[in-house]
Amino acid sequence: MATSRNGHLLRLPFYLLSLTMIAPFYWMVISVLKPYSELTRQPPSFIPDTPSLTNFYDPAWTPDQVNPGHQQGLFQRYQVDFGFWRFMLNSVFITTTITVGSLLIASLAAYVLTKHRIRGRRVLFLMIIASMMVPWQTTLVPNYVIMRNLDWLDTYQGYIIPALAKAFVLFFLVQFLHSIPDELIQAARVDGAGEWRIWWQIVLPLLRPALAAMSIFIVLWEWNNFLWPLIIVQSDEMANVPVALARLNSYFSGAQHQGAIMAGGLLASIPTIVFFLIFQRYFTRGIVLSGVKG
Repeated sequence: MATSRNGHLLRLPFYLLSLTMIAPFYWMVISVLKPYSELTRQPPSFIPDTPSLTNFYDPAWTPDQVNPGHQQGLFQRYQVDFGFWRFMLNSVFITTTITVGSLLIASLAAYVLTKHRIRGRRVLFLMIIASMMVPWQTTLVPNYVIMRNLDWLDTYQGYIIPALAKAFVLFFLVQFLHSIPDELIQAARVDGAGEWRIWWQIVLPLLRPALAAMSIFIVLWEWNNFLWPLIIVQSDEMANVPVALARLNSYFSGAQHQGAIMAGGLLASIPTIVFFLIFQRYFTRGIVLSGVKG
C-alpha cells in the first residue's frame, strides 16, 4: 500500500501538468455547446445550461433580418463552395500529400546513404544535417520569390513542393536503417532484385515503425502550418484550416462570435487527435528502435 501511495505522489506533478493541457480543450468544447446568450454571460459558466449546436449552424439566423440572440454558425460564415468543409478538404489533401511524399523521398534517400557506397555520402549527409541549423524563417522570402516566379502562388504546388524535403525525417530514417543488416540487402541483390524492388519490397516494410513515428510529426506540423500558407494564399478557396480560422477571428470580434471560432477549432483538432491515437503504438516503437545500432 505504501509503495502504491508513493507512486501516486510521484505522478502527481504529471497529473497537474495534464490538467493544464486538458483545461483549454475543455473550455473550447463547452464554448462550442453554449448558445449565444451563455457566451455573453458574465461571469462565464463552466457547464452549459442549455447545450446546443447552433455555433455550427443556427437555423434561426437569416442574413436579411436581424434576430436578437442568434448569430451565424460556423457553416454559415464562408462564401465558398462547401463552406468550412472546403478548408478541411484542403488541409486533408495537402497534409496527406506532403506526408506521403516526404516519407517516400526521405526513405529513398536514407536507403541510398546507408546501403550504397557512393563517394562523398558522408559529406552529403553532413550538409543535409547542417541545413537543420538554419532557421526556417530565413527561407521565407527566398521561397516566396521562387513561388512567385514559378507562378505557384495560391496553388497546391506552392503548398506541397517546398515542404517535401525534410532533413529531420531523413536523419531519423538513416539512424533507423543502420540497424538493418547489410547482409539482407546483399542477399536480395544476389537473388536478382533491382534497387527499386529492394527499396519497395524490403526497405519500406522494415521502415514501417519509423515511418509511422515520423508521420505523426509531419501530420501535426503540416495540419497546423499557418505562416507559409498565410504568405502564399490569396483567395479563400485555397486557404487551409489555420488560415481560415485566423481570417474568421479577424473578421468577427466579440464574445458572441467566439462560439463559431471555437467550433472551427474543435473540428480542426479532431483529425490530429484521431491520427495520433491510431499511430501511438508505432510512435513509441519507432522512438525505441531508432536508437538500436546494427
